[in-house]
Order: sequence, then structure tokens, then C-alpha cells
Amino acid sequence: MTTTAGFSPELESRFATARQVADAVLFEGYVLYPYRASAAKNRLRWQFGVLVPPAWGADREEPAFQRTECLMEPTAGATLAAEVRFLRAQRRTVQEARPDGTFETVPELHLHDRVLVPWGEGIEERVEIVATVAELTGEGIVVPFTRPAGEETEPVHDTDGTLVGRLVRRYDEAVGVVRLSVSELDGPYRVMRLTAVVENTSTWAPADGGGDREAALAHSLVSTHLMLCLTTGSFVSMTDPPEWAKGAVASCRNRNTWPVLAGESGRADLVLSSPIILEDHPAIAPESPGALYDATEIDEILALRTAALTDQEKREARGTDAKAAAVIDLADSMPPEVLERLHGAVRALREITEPGPSGLSGAGSPIPPDPFDAPGVSRPATPWWDPAGDAGLDPATDQVLVDGRPVAAGSRVLLRPGLRRTDAQDLFLHGRSALVEAVLHDVDGGVHLAVTVEGDPGADIRREQGRFLYFQPDEVALPEDA
Repeated sequence: MTTTAGFSPELESRFATARQVADAVLFEGYVLYPYRASAAKNRLRWQFGVLVPPAWGADREEPAFQRTECLMEPTAGATLAAEVRFLRAQRRTVQEARPDGTFETVPELHLHDRVLVPWGEGIEERVEIVATVAELTGEGIVVPFTRPAGEETEPVHDTDGTLVGRLVRRYDEAVGVVRLSVSELDGPYRVMRLTAVVENTSTWAPADGGGDREAALAHSLVSTHLMLCLTTGSFVSMTDPPEWAKGAVASCRNRNTWPVLAGESGRADLVLSSPIILEDHPAIAPESPGALYDATEIDEILALRTAALTDQEKREARGTDAKAAAVIDLADSMPPEVLERLHGAVRALREITEPGPSGLSGAGSPIPPDPFDAPGVSRPATPWWDPAGDAGLDPATDQVLVDGRPVAAGSRVLLRPGLRRTDAQDLFLHGRSALVEAVLHDVDGGVHLAVTVEGDPGADIRREQGRFLYFQPDEVALPEDA
């Protein structure tokens, strides 16, 4: 039977491990360093998993829905638990108390330890659904949900207990629907395709047909993502499926989100469908001292830079948001041994011994290729650890062979990323012409070309600051007129 009354303790415990990662997804980029509302980067908010009202997003390339499709192998009588998680944006204004007992809206309110300013906060919301797999077959189920509009006030007192102002929080109605259905696929294996759609069904539309993004965000579902759990049975990995499932996986349609296996490593009964690209079984680094809320965060750098903020900057950050205040307190109170753990960690080690039979190492693994066997790369006469090892290297004059011809600083090349695992940023540059700024050697013998993309208006600034893009020789080609 379908229920939205909440999960049992057993289901809650199964969700617990994955929820740590889901919390990071929920608040990814919530507030960015230097954690002040006045910072330019904190004025354009909510970048991940935003589902806007359909009438507003139709012409603006912002989606109103997420669609998840994945494969699962439920056992007879299995039940599916689904949890939609999102933030609802609420507007906080600051009011100062007047002697006559009234309140006046002000741009900021100074207290001894913080400066309160207007800000867009996020209210965490959940929609929990439990249904048997049998109920989801055919047309499936449709579960609408509504979160009503409201207004709240919070008094603000000074250190002596005097009422100096108040915070007024207003939030608009959030309306959506969850659609869940399953269909059995043809073939020798009993595998089913699960389709889960989360949609913003708000009827809000700007009166003049325009409206800015901030107004639409008040009616949006922000940082929307979905967790799915089978009571008995398993899901199929969408990123590394078994051979028999690759065709079925390729036919799945995922829009504005992507499902990965979550929870404890080695288990396959839980999926996290996230608007942020993740790998199977994502986990929070055990060294991480706490949430820093900054998108693409690097804990050590952020902790050090946050601790180095001035007292006035910290007062502004503490008044911006409670989560920003927690980051400031975390950076200020972090013991040296905790900060030391952030400097680096070894996740895995493998034994390397003398070569064994059939080209295998003593541990039974293939011997990695010698980087110095690459075309145009010569083995240095001095080991990398010797201070004299750099004596014969000069990025401005060194050369490397590409298509049998020498390439050095000043050469023009065509970018051809994708020969190895790379990121989306590099793939956008496929086919672009670039200027080689330097030829660099790393301590493992690898060669890298530092380049600037031709036509990039910021190329001169990148060159002055030494901020280049890096590609290996087999990721570039020579133009025909070279």
C-alpha cells in the first residue's frame, strides 16, 4: 500500500549512510567563500537542481522537472521507498526596533558579534513515499505535494537582552508532484525499468510576462534530488553496468539528474539521483571536519582562507547565515591535528615488486607502461629527486614531438581531448585552436603542454598570471597549415 507518512526505523537506518552525501548535494554551493552576502559570488544563488515554475522556465532553459530512469531487479513482494529532497527559498529581511515600539526595515543591523543583512535562506523539505513494486507497474502512482506559504518573525536581542530588532522571513507556496512507475523489460533476466519524475507544478507566473529569477526562485524547488531504496532486491549500476545490461542502460532517459548506487560500498539496494555528477557509492571524506557549503570545495584551502578573514569580515559572515557562522566557528576552532589531516590522504596502496611471469608484477597486476616510451619523450639523465634534475629543462625552449614534428612554446595546435578520462570543461574545447605557452615535464616523466585558447578574451590575463590549460601531446594535433 502506498504511504507518505514517513519511513520505518529500518528504512531510516538504510538511508543513513547515503543521507550524508545527500546533505552535501542539498547544500552544495549554498553559500560561497568568503561567506558574506555582500560578496559578488553570493548574489547569484541556487545553481544546482533548480526546478522552476513551468510558466517561467519555458523560455529560459531552466527545467521544471527531473526524470530518473534506472534498472532494478526486485524480488517478489519487494517495496520501494522514495525520498525527494529539496530546499525552499525564503526571503529574510532585517528590521530595527524604534523607541515607539515599531520596527523599520533596514539594510543592516550591527550587533557585537555579527552584522545582520537581508538574505535568501533555504528551508529543507522532504517528500517520503513507500509503495510496493506491484503498485508501480503499468501507470504507476502519482503523489502530489504542497508546502504552504507563510511568514515568521524572530526577535533580535543585544548582549544585555535589549530588543534591538527582528528578522522577518517570508516564503511562498511550493507545489509539485512525484510520479513513479516500473515496466518489465524483455529478455532472459527479470529486470525492470524504474521511472521517477519530480516536477514543479506551480501555476505562478509573473504578471507582466517577464519577472526576474529571484521572484521565480521563491516558487522553485532548489537542489532537488531523489533517493530510492529497495527493501529486497538490487539496482543495476548506471555508470558501470554488467555486459548483459549495457543496452538497457543506454536506453534509459535521465533528464537534469543522474542516478548512482549509494549507501554502503558493495551494496546495490539504494540509489541517489543527483543533479551533481557523482560516481557509484560516493562518500564524504573521513578527514573532512564539517560542511563548508562552498561548491567544488577544497577543505584545506577554504579552512585556511576562512581563518584568515578579518574580524569585520567574520562579523559579516556570521550575520549572513547560520551555516556561514558555523563555518567561521569551525575554522577558528580547528585544532592543528585536524587541519593537518586535510593536507592529503592515501586512499589505496598496491604492492609493486619485481616483474613476474607473462609481464605481470609480483602482485599479479600488469606492469604499468614506462612513461619514457612515449614518442618524443627522452629519459632524463638525472633522477627527478636530484636538485640538478631541472638543470636541463626549460619550458620556454623545450620541445615535444606531435605527429612527428616538434612543438614548442609559440606553436599552434588543435585541441583533441578525450583520449583518456577527462572533464566536461576540456570536451567543450574539442577542435579549438590554441597557442602553446610552455612545454612542461612532471616528476613521473610525463610531458604537458601549457596552452591558451585562441580567441579567449582573457588569454592575456591568463598569460600574465601563469594560469594555463594543460594537455598531453596525444591530446593535440597540428593544424594543416602548420
